[in-house]
Amino acid sequence: MAIFAFVCADKPDHLHVRMETRPAHLDHLNALNDKGILKMAGPFLDAEGKPNGSLVIVETDTIEEARALADADPYAKAGLFASVEVKPFNWVFNKPGA
Repeated sequence: MAIFAFVCADKPDHLHVRMETRPAHLDHLNALNDKGILKMAGPFLDAEGKPNGSLVIVETDTIEEARALADADPYAKAGLFASVEVKPFNWVFNKPGA
């Protein structure tokens, strides 16, 4: 198993898409959490404190599986993101159970 980070940037002027899609996005993350795949997640914030992107950390066997999870996110399906990077991540400090 490996850890991957999704670094997602919202499209400009798409806060309404984020808010409309948020319940489905949370259901998606809760399902991943129930399976033990989700390690942490939360939004990036702009200078005004409004969400403008996402950081999602998952544990999967392959980067292809991680990319499939990123693509399955309701935010991605709704066209919220301008970009999504899926990157291998080495969780060194404050990792639970380490």
